[in-house]
Amino acid sequence: MYNRYSDLELMQLLKKGDQKAFTEIYHRYWKKLLLMAWNLSNRSDHAKDIVHEVFMSLWERRNTLEIQNPAAYLVTSVKFSLFKYFQKEYRRAGLARENCIFDEASYDEQALDAIFLQEYIDGIVEEMPEKCKLVFRYSRDLGLKNAEIAQKVHISEKGVEANLTRALRILRSGLKDYGLTILVVLSQYVSRFK
Repeated sequence: MYNRYSDLELMQLLKKGDQKAFTEIYHRYWKKLLLMAWNLSNRSDHAKDIVHEVFMSLWERRNTLEIQNPAAYLVTSVKFSLFKYFQKEYRRAGLARENCIFDEASYDEQALDAIFLQEYIDGIVEEMPEKCKLVFRYSRDLGLKNAEIAQKVHISEKGVEANLTRALRILRSGLKDYGLTILVVLSQYVSRFK
């Protein structure tokens, strides 16, 4: 029965949490998306991962997305995910060349991930509003307490707390693609804010 629905009808059902509608969308597009991702990346394992992530994102964000053309949305999502993947790999290779001396046997993926994540966080912090960034840096880099920060920035302690809360919100938003990694990173920052 679901194979008779149009894409738009399926999206409306999906928005209501209909798993069968999601399954029908998946069956309609997964092969095309996988072929496209494989053609663009030349790596079947990466292509499979990216298509899987796109469909997981579609399901997780079903309540907030307004999609009029699911085919175009899915193709664009796969292309954007591939772009982010290649950008991350390029950046990671650059960081490895700059910061790590290693041979093939001593390659440490976690060290590179940590370096990349720190650089990524620094980039997010640089984009914060000026006062928010300043308060965040005093707290994180210098380890100052809220009262000390309030004196330096000439705002109340409540203002410091509000700026730190805003900084955390910006970080959460910027790191949402990192999954569980965000929990580890943010727990370190939250403990410094207290």
